[in-house]
Amino acid sequence: MGQGVAVIGEALVDIVVGGSEHPGGSPMNVAVGLARLGEPTVLHTRIGRDQRGDVIRTHLADAGVRLGEASLVDEPTWTATAVLDADGKAQYEFALGGPITVPVLEEIRLVHTGSIGALRAEEADAVRAAYAAADGSILRSFDPNIRADVMGEGARERVFALAAECQVVKLSDEDADWLCPGEDPRSVLEEFAELGVGFAVVTRGGSGCLALVDGIWHERPAIPVAVVDTIGAGDAFMSGLLFGLLRDGMVDTALSAALASAAITVSRAGANPPHPNELQALLG
Repeated sequence: MGQGVAVIGEALVDIVVGGSEHPGGSPMNVAVGLARLGEPTVLHTRIGRDQRGDVIRTHLADAGVRLGEASLVDEPTWTATAVLDADGKAQYEFALGGPITVPVLEEIRLVHTGSIGALRAEEADAVRAAYAAADGSILRSFDPNIRADVMGEGARERVFALAAECQVVKLSDEDADWLCPGEDPRSVLEEFAELGVGFAVVTRGGSGCLALVDGIWHERPAIPVAVVDTIGAGDAFMSGLLFGLLRDGMVDTALSAALASAAITVSRAGANPPHPNELQALLG
């Protein structure tokens, strides 16, 4: 079995209207979160050889994330302009480019993907094929992080097709409602379990999370914290969850790490997941 982690998906710059610019993109945030917590991580993405790309590369290097082959391109770096509402919740407008090159998955412990880089028509078939071809010892993880306006027609079907290749799937409550309008979150998680997903979890913001793991329900409250903004919160939950699973495979460990990671991230600006000492301090 390999020792590292591979993440496939977008790296971009979050532009906060009236504020600053932060490196972002759901898969990139997960890669940074895992690397900060000590997991050797490579990100397969698409960033330009421009000023914003330099900012992303510095951010990745500082966290210890390596860039996969073919990740640098002669096109502008992708951006997501985030408009915050009164509760600090972000809505995004994207400026994207060509397809991300999907690698062969080998000699790793875990692969994670999600959002635009997994569900656009440009990448979806290649990502699903790579997951399907991966060795059975590799843990396969997926966070849809739905951006319906840029994923195009067929995105809903692509979510379920990719999920069927995964052991771990994390949804937000908004993702669940978009995928299965009007359904209770428990019913949505049961649908993913029927696809073969062993660890299916839905995040519910300030209400914590609900998980269905190998047929057993787990419900956990959020950790109380003063919220600065929610940019990167779900990604921090995801990286914390995967970190916990890689450490000992225990559900309680994974959910505790996920909730603590998310709490730390929402307590400060931008997508800024915790370092080990911060996570340990909150977990006690």
